[in-house]
Amino acid sequence: MAQSKDASASAQNYDAKTLAKKHRISVEDAGKILADHGSNRKAADKAARRIAV
Repeated sequence: MAQSKDASASAQNYDAKTLAKKHRISVEDAGKILADHGSNRKAADKAARRIAV
């Protein structure tokens, strides 16, 4: 059974540089968020939105 692109993308590790660019935050802040939330992409995005300028 083939997976959709969304399913395979969410299974990959989120990288701090990608998160920082997506939410326009510093790479350091993105790294801290990923350290707190691990590979939970939804939680990381939510946390990044909270600190985005």
